[in-house]
Amino acid sequence: MRDLIDSTETSEHTNLLMYLSLAYVLVQKAKTAGIRLLATSGKDLTPAMMPKSLQSPSRSPEMDPAVWSRLPEELLEHVLSFLPLKTFLNLRSTSKHFKSLLFSPSFMSKHTASGSPFSSFLLLSHPQFFQQFPLYDSIVGSWRNLALSLSLLLPGTGSNVSPSCTLLSSSNGLICFSLPSSCSLLVCNFVAKSSRIVEFPSHPFAFESFVFVSMSFGYKIFVLCSKSFSSNSVFVYDSKVHSWQKFDGFEPILGDNYRQEGVFFNGSLYFTTSEPFSIVCFDLESGRWGRLDNELPGDLTFVRLVSDGEKRLYLIGGVGRNGISRSMKLWELDGERNWIEVESLPEMMCKKFLSVSYHNYDRVYCFLHEGMICICCYTWPEILYYKVSRRTWHWLPRCPSLPEKWSCGFRWFSFVPELYAPV
Repeated sequence: MRDLIDSTETSEHTNLLMYLSLAYVLVQKAKTAGIRLLATSGKDLTPAMMPKSLQSPSRSPEMDPAVWSRLPEELLEHVLSFLPLKTFLNLRSTSKHFKSLLFSPSFMSKHTASGSPFSSFLLLSHPQFFQQFPLYDSIVGSWRNLALSLSLLLPGTGSNVSPSCTLLSSSNGLICFSLPSSCSLLVCNFVAKSSRIVEFPSHPFAFESFVFVSMSFGYKIFVLCSKSFSSNSVFVYDSKVHSWQKFDGFEPILGDNYRQEGVFFNGSLYFTTSEPFSIVCFDLESGRWGRLDNELPGDLTFVRLVSDGEKRLYLIGGVGRNGISRSMKLWELDGERNWIEVESLPEMMCKKFLSVSYHNYDRVYCFLHEGMICICCYTWPEILYYKVSRRTWHWLPRCPSLPEKWSCGFRWFSFVPELYAPV
């Protein structure tokens, strides 16, 4: 009896090792060759169904179809969770089961936990790239050869996309466009190939400031309006209830500096006011305005805010006199609500940035992208960024597909694909 038990345990152990070996081969083949798996649950794989690279005699003992058909489903899913997202998406057409995994919370949690890296991009919008958006891969550190096409983002529209369609914002894998011809917004998830039309609360509808905030449970759209109504108004769209809510005017608190986009931090949107500089906030849940009662650094010529959404709020500002910056510095808000200086921009880099902005600070805007604090100018094709983890400053190279004679209008966005970001 003991011999039988030992034999059974040895057999099970051998089978497990065999499956794990096959799993390793599967991952390596899929990663290096991008093979298309044609296995289906409960069916044997015939040699004709297998990729040619796996049909060689040297591989026949490992890739025995009779063995592959008995690969436990949970083990197969575990192996698939290690594949890069792009490779896995290519497998959807080979099996209904593979396609269904995209909607399986347990599988997606394994995929996230496996450490399969999602690429993250800096996306460039410019008038000379008509309905095309070049992508800079911030993980690889280079420009991608292919640009993001508006026709791909808006399935079925093809050449019927309005030329006036404008990219407004990007947040956590979602991209938001303005569609003036239809008096609406379009929110889409490029990876999931899903989209939603959000109608404006009234027609016509003109807005001066726009903030798009995507969260794990949905997203909110914040707009400041004056031209469409007799008084200044705030509208907030909540994707959970698919409706707009109107709040009281903003002029007494925000002043005339509302054209600078707000940043999301701890449930509120934070804005900077015009001189004398201060920081005000708007609670997205209650619709109440407030003021950040702390002292800002001295001798500021302009101020911008960036945030990671929850833990850190940064202030970027020019320092000088009479509206002319002589230096640029970065501060972080600490736990006691004080601004602590983090870094100063090196002198030569500061001179270059201030010269390309022509000391017109209305052209300067900032955002945070995957640990990079990006400082941009509408008139310049390069990004100045600060790598938070390394405490170093860098210039992002200009897009190689940009014509030598370029015009103004450079708008950069953080684009981090997220499969499950809901529209």
